[in-house]
Amino acid sequence: MLSDGQVGHLLDYMALIQKWNKVYNLTSVRDPAEMLNLHLLDSLAAVPPLQRHLASLGGAGRRLLDVGSGGGLPGVVFAICCPELAVSCVDTVAKKAAFVQQVAVELKLPNLRGVHARVENLTGPFDVISCRAFASLPDFVTWSRAAMGEGSVWLAMKAKHPTEELAALPADVAVFHVEQLQVPTLDVERCIIWMKPA
Repeated sequence: MLSDGQVGHLLDYMALIQKWNKVYNLTSVRDPAEMLNLHLLDSLAAVPPLQRHLASLGGAGRRLLDVGSGGGLPGVVFAICCPELAVSCVDTVAKKAAFVQQVAVELKLPNLRGVHARVENLTGPFDVISCRAFASLPDFVTWSRAAMGEGSVWLAMKAKHPTEELAALPADVAVFHVEQLQVPTLDVERCIIWMKPA
């Protein structure tokens, strides 16, 4: 359940995307209502599964790396909804990482940072490495492998069940759960592919 403050932050974040999108081209979606449905609600659908996973780890001080975060989806949403989680949003486009950094400042989110880098060059350990519409599953796990630590997991948000990508995963990656997501207002397939090093 979100607090009024968190809901306010989420709406402020959407307003910042709309404002900066004109200059920075953060998302191809321009319509505010579509942005709410396609970006915000879509990202929010992954919050309860993430919170369940974090609860299973116990203790605070957990770190999440959101890969190919663009304007911060779902990383910023995770940072707002899970204030105890340190979230780093990495993107190869400097202005997108700068935007996330700006969101952290404007919304006073000390647990959020934007990182301008290639994920292959980052080292962890991060407890969770997430992505949404970033790359194929084999590329995602290969490129982000160095950021994994003991007991780390990958959380990949996908549209429909990615059968071919799953079949192409490296042998040393294990899929331990495929979780169907319900996105309010959207009649589309969404799922999280949970993976870990085998």
